[in-house]
Amino acid sequence: MTRANGDLPQPAQIASVRCPRYQTGMRPDSRTPDQLRPVTIQRGFVSSAAGSVLIRTGGTAVICTASIVSGVPEWREGSGAGWLTAEYDMLPASTGRRRSRSRERVDGRTREIERLIGRSLRAAVNMPRMGANTIHIDCDVLEADGGTRTASITGAYVALVDALASGAKQDLWGDDVRICAVAAVSVGVVDGDVLVDLNYREDVRADVDCNLVMTDADQWIEVQATGERSTFSQEQMGAMTSRGAAAIRQLFDVQRATLRG
Repeated sequence: MTRANGDLPQPAQIASVRCPRYQTGMRPDSRTPDQLRPVTIQRGFVSSAAGSVLIRTGGTAVICTASIVSGVPEWREGSGAGWLTAEYDMLPASTGRRRSRSRERVDGRTREIERLIGRSLRAAVNMPRMGANTIHIDCDVLEADGGTRTASITGAYVALVDALASGAKQDLWGDDVRICAVAAVSVGVVDGDVLVDLNYREDVRADVDCNLVMTDADQWIEVQATGERSTFSQEQMGAMTSRGAAAIRQLFDVQRATLRG
């Protein structure tokens, strides 16, 4: 199921912030400050996986797969609860200039993103009801144009839902193991403007970088805001979370439409 950004509902009213450059104009890719890039999610992209998608958000493309493995990590044995873990990587040509593969050592950025994806998706699952099983989420970036970690979370949630349905059919767990939906978006302050869903050109110029992860019950899982080149005000923080929440609600609509399809 695919859905163009122009078909998405308009975001809810948000806090007023200073937008000197984009208030009446458009961003370089013709978007308004609170507008997502076009989003498509293709289910069943890897037929051998319990759940898989190809998610595209503008020029970013990520393959997300969910695999079911019997057993749990040693530290979790005997608890009766399952586990979910994630791995993330960028393919060598994903950035336009060849990136070396991580053969032996995972760099700090990759490890941080893997932990973020895992934390985010564990919030969607009642792991005590999974039994002694592990779901492995793998996110491989095909093309990187900003927002790869948030696209990974949004896409991997759909792959996770399909994997949970597959596990239920195998009687590994019941139909009630899923708790909520999860989606994520990037937000940033560029030249004093609060922008949603930054592409690479905007991301490298951002004074403030923020990644937001939320449930469909409007509960925050993660709020990562960092002053890359400057500090930021409480008003800007409120604007980032308000605009980000409105954008994530649109992503929930895309996820639901994809799963219905």
